[in-house]
Amino acid sequence: MKYLERTIKPLLLEYLLPNKVVVLLGPRRVGKTVLIHQILNEITEPYMLLNGEDVSTRELFSRRSVQNFLQILDGKRILVIDEAQKIPDIGNSLKLMVDEIKGIKILVTGSSAFDVENYTGEPLTGRKYTFKLYALSEKEYEPIESLMVQKDKLRERLVYGNYPELLQLKNKAQKNRYLNDLITSYLLKDILAFENIRNSHKIISLLRLLAFQAGSLVSATELGGQLGMSGNTVTKYLDLLSKVFIIHRVSGFSRNLRKEITKNSKWYFFDNGIRNILIANLNPIELRNDIGELWENYVISERIKYQEYSGMIVNNYFWRTYDQQEIDWIEERGGKLYGYEFKWNTKKKIKQPRGWKNNYPDSEFKVITPANYTTWVKD
Repeated sequence: MKYLERTIKPLLLEYLLPNKVVVLLGPRRVGKTVLIHQILNEITEPYMLLNGEDVSTRELFSRRSVQNFLQILDGKRILVIDEAQKIPDIGNSLKLMVDEIKGIKILVTGSSAFDVENYTGEPLTGRKYTFKLYALSEKEYEPIESLMVQKDKLRERLVYGNYPELLQLKNKAQKNRYLNDLITSYLLKDILAFENIRNSHKIISLLRLLAFQAGSLVSATELGGQLGMSGNTVTKYLDLLSKVFIIHRVSGFSRNLRKEITKNSKWYFFDNGIRNILIANLNPIELRNDIGELWENYVISERIKYQEYSGMIVNNYFWRTYDQQEIDWIEERGGKLYGYEFKWNTKKKIKQPRGWKNNYPDSEFKVITPANYTTWVKD
């Protein structure tokens, strides 16, 4: 199979600079390793590719000295480490290399932010650029799909999501099995290894509760009550789940107006397929009563991909008041506010909430539907 070109690839090549480290984060199975090989096929300098999950790689880095690293590189000018978080104290090792080995370029990947960022964060301050890779985006399908085909495929992606390997699977049974294996075998792997967490059933139960409440206000205390856990434990698990890129948090927007809700948060899934397999519902959208939730979760995940790959500087929120006025998505960028409401039904007329219009008269407001969403996530 010919792999699709990833939007972020030119950016990674641009920032692969002498005596700098490019850190590529993203969930397992979204194509980080494939992307690495695509990048290596384009560079002309000699390189070394290592895998942090290989015991021999970890042994190579067990002695942190410049001479040892020079011997490992053997004249190579580019070092690439896949799953670098598996190498103990990798941050200090990389710091020593970029500080002492003139001209070295380093690219590392990781599937969990709590590993890679914790291990490389402080040691590599001022020495690294961090990027994120997600499942396939709408824009990345363009080479293989016409606009008409893409609109038809949208209905399928609302259910199965955008993990790259789904393109190779021929029927629904194979896709169902793949998504189930993804949850049980891959996505929680890093969490269960972190601090020796053994309550995998609790984490799955938490994810299922979130799946049913995606896009709704969520209280950690209430979730804990349903799961028999403390609110602090739920908060810890939510943080871990966000750091392995399964879910992401959106907080409420407020300029200190008394009527605006900011205490609770909303949680969304980075991929619809993961959300749907958790609730064991992979029925087509014609047979579902949650199309609104599917659409909102999907288009938000696509917008986040666009923001990341385009380098947009933005703060994301939702807006809701105690008198039930709300806007699904708020972006604060360039000194201006933009409000977006998500509706699957293109014929339904939506008005800008009066409270928002009155309190933020200089803001913009737009309804995102299947008829106009492509310009919002690809333009």
